[in-house]
Amino acid sequence: MSKALRNWIAGALGHAPADLASYERALTHGSQAAANYERLEFLGDRVLGLVMAEWLYALYPKEPEGALSRRLNTLVTGAACADVARALGVPAQLRLGKQARDDGAADSDNVLGDVMEALIGALYLDVGLEAARSAIRTAWGDRPMRATAAPLHPKSALQEWAAANNRKAPAYEVVDRSGPHHAPRFIVKATLGGFAEAQAEGGSKQEAETAAAAALLAKVTG
Repeated sequence: MSKALRNWIAGALGHAPADLASYERALTHGSQAAANYERLEFLGDRVLGLVMAEWLYALYPKEPEGALSRRLNTLVTGAACADVARALGVPAQLRLGKQARDDGAADSDNVLGDVMEALIGALYLDVGLEAARSAIRTAWGDRPMRATAAPLHPKSALQEWAAANNRKAPAYEVVDRSGPHHAPRFIVKATLGGFAEAQAEGGSKQEAETAAAAALLAKVTG
């Protein structure tokens, strides 16, 4: 298992670690162990923000701060990090408790986005900023260079709208879960602080969150 994980990290992040402890922790959900990804996520979030900011600053020398901020917000949202995590194969490496796995945590934008940031944090602690910069640029690929700065995913679009309109960041809450484990149904409420809210249903937490974000975005922009 250790060899397989080491090989996966080498392929995903471009570095084969001698010590797997931080990476194992980055992949561990709170439902599995007290030593989970949360502290590493805190660190990785800041490293990602710095690397992305300097990258965009160099890519778009004529853009004002507001435009750069919109691009940055699009590229570092939980949904964007989750998309990168899926492309790297993170879901198969997650360490989840049974209930979290049954609840669809392995395909949750929130979980995958947090874990992606935690892995960046682990890499930074292991080999420093330059290696983290290289891994981020490789993993994010051409995303910063794409013509449009507007997010396509409903959760990203809602996040951007909230930032642009000085509203609290979107929050998602499961208000109901029903059905058997093999065919669950989730109802999720999306909120923008006390400003507005919307609910939607889906076959996984991710699906319900996405639908709720789309419903709330339609509500505040309609």
